[in-house]
Amino acid sequence: MTYQARAIGNAQLYSPPAGYESPALAPLLPSAPATTGERVTLKHSAPNTTANPVQLHSADSPLLTDSFSRRLTYLRLSITDFCNFRCEYCLPNGYQGKRPDDELSVSEIATLIRGFAQVGTRKVRITGGEPSIRRDVVEIIDTIKQTDGIETVAMTSNGYKLGKHLANWQNAGLNQLNISVDSFDPATFHKMTGFDTLPQLLKDMDTLLETTDIKLKMNSILMEQTAFDNLMAAMAYIKERPITYRFIEFMQTSDNSDLFFAQHAQSTIITNYLLQHGWQTHVRGSTDGPAIEYSHPDYVGRIGMIAPYAAHFCDSCNRLRVSSQGRVHLCLFDQGNYDIRQHLLTDDVAGLVETLQSFMPIKPEHHHLHDSDSGMMNNLSMIGG
Repeated sequence: MTYQARAIGNAQLYSPPAGYESPALAPLLPSAPATTGERVTLKHSAPNTTANPVQLHSADSPLLTDSFSRRLTYLRLSITDFCNFRCEYCLPNGYQGKRPDDELSVSEIATLIRGFAQVGTRKVRITGGEPSIRRDVVEIIDTIKQTDGIETVAMTSNGYKLGKHLANWQNAGLNQLNISVDSFDPATFHKMTGFDTLPQLLKDMDTLLETTDIKLKMNSILMEQTAFDNLMAAMAYIKERPITYRFIEFMQTSDNSDLFFAQHAQSTIITNYLLQHGWQTHVRGSTDGPAIEYSHPDYVGRIGMIAPYAAHFCDSCNRLRVSSQGRVHLCLFDQGNYDIRQHLLTDDVAGLVETLQSFMPIKPEHHHLHDSDSGMMNNLSMIGG
């Protein structure tokens, strides 16, 4: 398949600055939250350690609904902070320090998911860092998939050695997989991630489409210098592939401010082009993430946009996050987190449910990115973004 750029007409699309030479595209291969940054430990009554099965949607366990009438049906679970890539917008110097040795165990994750399922969670996304680093990731997928009430198990990965994992992930019951692909140009991909693995990754993704029923999406950070190339290449790539390629608006954190101000681009440079060229939006499902997806009758795949700086972005928030060490984050950019690990260590589903319900009055209405306030989020690898 050979890529050929399309004319962009009058679309308000990024145009490279004078002197910028776009890389040639290679042929595409087939109580109140804490405000100090410290964790908060909430204690409840004695653990319930009985072996009685959890009763979903009992009168004592109403569905999680916050004070803004948002129903929370989606859990993003980080199973490790460690990542082996060195993406320039996230961990340009690689993962710093020693990998924690107290990541949640499979049994703790089982308790966690049972509690979340009891209060209405229907979708769980496994994140990192890079979740495939965990040797027991297949067991984790299977554990979540076998939990009554969980309908969808998804995972976000950098795709490192994807081909090696595909069959096991499929057999364990993985429903959806999001792969980070920030450029279709091998040299640019290598520069951005520190790994020269794009050709193999594209082959592995085609293998996934041919041999599994895992729903595949691709993620890309929207950056000014690569926006034009990525959109054109993504459209060529999804022309005949049932993949959604999603742009994620670059978010400022305390560690990436210089790059943010140099490369931040508004989501409208993509969405204006799509709307002016016959693409149409789709309504989000109740367990979907925050992306708005666009389709075109001439394309098998879709283009998506996650625009956290857009007005009313947080109005439809439907998720909570749990870190790899058992701390709940009520917002990606919150100021504190809440330690629920004691419930997980003691298989205390009842206590966990009680604690989750206690968070509903204090889940914030929105983030404060417009004020350059990313809360505890020092880099985008923390709690899976």
